Amino acid sequence: MNKIAFSVIASGSLALLIGVADAEASSTYTIKSGDSLWKIASQHNVSVANLKTWNNLSSDAIFPNQVLKVAAAATGSSTTAPAPAPAPAPAPSQPVTNTTSTYTVKSGDTLSKIASLHKTTVSKIQQLNKISGHLIYPGQKLLVSAAASAPAVTAPKPPVTAVPAPAPAAGTARTYKVVSGDTLTGIAYRNGISVTQLMNWNGLTSSMIRVGQVLKIENSTAAPSTTPVSNPAPPAANDTVGKIVETAKSLVGTPYVWGGSTVSGFDCSGFIYYVYNQAGVKIPRTSTTGYDSRSYDISSPQVGDLVFFENTYRAGISHMGIYIGNNQFIHAGGDKVQVTSLDSSYWSKHFAGYKRLYAMD
Repeated sequence: MNKIAFSVIASGSLALLIGVADAEASSTYTIKSGDSLWKIASQHNVSVANLKTWNNLSSDAIFPNQVLKVAAAATGSSTTAPAPAPAPAPAPSQPVTNTTSTYTVKSGDTLSKIASLHKTTVSKIQQLNKISGHLIYPGQKLLVSAAASAPAVTAPKPPVTAVPAPAPAAGTARTYKVVSGDTLTGIAYRNGISVTQLMNWNGLTSSMIRVGQVLKIENSTAAPSTTPVSNPAPPAANDTVGKIVETAKSLVGTPYVWGGSTVSGFDCSGFIYYVYNQAGVKIPRTSTTGYDSRSYDISSPQVGDLVFFENTYRAGISHMGIYIGNNQFIHAGGDKVQVTSLDSSYWSKHFAGYKRLYAMD
């Protein structure tokens, strides 16, 4: 009889140990190439903020083979079940004033457009999603409202120990496979590098990329750091802006040519394309609506920012120029490249707003 009892007890203990091991395994995730925090969060039905808290992350940068906790750490691992605590008296329920909702970014979206759509503000969306700039990318999931619920008494969370990211071997480079909706700006931002670095490491001469293309997102000639890099700092704006204005003013008097993007003649978008690229800001040749979707709204323009106009020769955004200060802008309009006041009766009537290219961040 004693042997039977011992066998039952041993089997029960082994089952409990296996259950604990399975629970621990299911609460971690090993990062694969192409993963991002929001993608991992979506797969495990948690928030990006939870992932960053549980893993002590200060930025969104992650590495392949890094092991992340995807659930809160268990509070105990004893092989014997703890005695049940007396159930507290239920707190009176309070109505929830609003619920958390998310929005998946589509091509052409801006923070101001999303804020207007959900009757909130840009600063509120930035605060909810812990983003400091205006850069967003297709497929990104944004919180657009926070849940207000009755305060609940919960046990304090156990301390979370950060899992150190493994350092890739020197001389190797991490890569990223382009998916539908990707842009160089979005890829660079998510990996804590600049667009210029991304283009240099991959031998790119323009910002055009294709689905399935494999890009280096780390320099193969330098030993990588074991510390995640933060979002890249903006380039030295003074030099870039100075070149933009200098180049634009040097072209005053150049004839207006529909579809033109060379010194032989410009249309409004061709003028922007030529000037910015000459100043070292690599942007594709596109239309006014194309540049409108590649920029974000600003309320206080700086020299070098874009000015957009609507309902000129067609409905919607139809003309653009470069703001040069003193309420003036330079553009290819009329019959030539010229400097015009925003106070002019015609342009003030068609003024749509100021924006800044993502490529300038």
